[in-house]
Order: sequence, then structure tokens, then C-alpha cells
Amino acid sequence: MKKISSVLILFLLIFNTSLASTYSSDPQMFVQELVNDSISKLSDKDLTEEQKKEFIEEVAIENVDIDALGLYTLGELRKSADKNDIVKYQQAFKKYFLKSLTSRLTDYSSNKFEVIETEKKSSNYTIVKSRIAKSENQPEIKIDWRIYTKNPDKPLIRDLIVEGLSLARTQKEEFASILSSNNNDINILIIKLNEFVKN
Repeated sequence: MKKISSVLILFLLIFNTSLASTYSSDPQMFVQELVNDSISKLSDKDLTEEQKKEFIEEVAIENVDIDALGLYTLGELRKSADKNDIVKYQQAFKKYFLKSLTSRLTDYSSNKFEVIETEKKSSNYTIVKSRIAKSENQPEIKIDWRIYTKNPDKPLIRDLIVEGLSLARTQKEEFASILSSNNNDINILIIKLNEFVKN
């Protein structure tokens, strides 16, 4: 499960923000404001590691479409699996997702983030293109944010494409590999997700 969790580490750039803040409903401003707050909080020396972890979890729940992401990563099995198993899977996925986000905290305060442009794909989706400037510790990173805007007053993050790699698609492929090795038994996947959360 370490390989599965590693692809979500970059989500830490997103979620460390204040629930007390009200973010713009404009996808571009939503991303810019959210990341600015993220960098500010991750560099706050007055917050303990535990406080940051709790903060990340709260904000992920508020700003990420976790249920939709969970169903997408389950693949075609979501259409044929027992409804009760789907509920158990979504509960396990949510815990797994949040644990993955808080498994490592990184200070990005020295990195410059900027939104480059936006591309409205439909009334429901906007791609916000951004980059994190090169620093001593890492090269420049290009990130495209897939923002779900069915409710125009409440944008939600559905995916990140980091240097051309969709984190949601990569997660889906990881889960597909586990399922194909276990006769498409969703309960095996649920067990593995729960094991990751406990470790």
C-alpha cells in the first residue's frame, strides 16, 4: 500500500487551509486562495504536527469530492458490486485517503506558486493550470487542477494532473491491480485499505 499512498502526497499542497475562510467560487481564484493558505499554514511554526494533520483532514473533507473520487478509483466494479459493499468501500476509502494526506507533512513556504491559466471544459468542469517554481530542493512542477463546478457556488477538487500524471487515474490503476490479483473481490480491497489506515 506504500506505492498506492505515495501518489497522494502532493495533495498536501492543496488542503492545508482554514475552514473559517470563504473562498471564491471562481475556479482560478479558488485554487490560488486555497494554495496560498496552504503554504501559510504549513510554514506556521506555532502549529504542532498533530494540529496540521487535523487541519488537513478537515479541509480535505470540505474541498475535495472524496465520494466521487472513491467511486472513480473503484473502476467498473462500482456498477456491479453489492450496494452494502460499496458503502463499506467508500468508508474505507475516505479513511485511507485522509491517512494518505497526513502521512507526511512538508513545508512548502519557500516555493512560489502561481496560476498560469484556466480552461473551461464544460459547465461542470474547469481545468486550472498552475506551477510551483523551481527551488533548491525540487525542480519546477506543473499541476493542472480538475475543478468540479456543478454547484457554481461550491467548487470541488476532483483530480490533480502533476506533470501530465493524473493522480486519480494512477490510484484507479493501483486499485485495479489489487482487484485483478484477487478475483475482483471488493472485500479484499477494503481489507487492504483498512490495513493501511491501521499501520
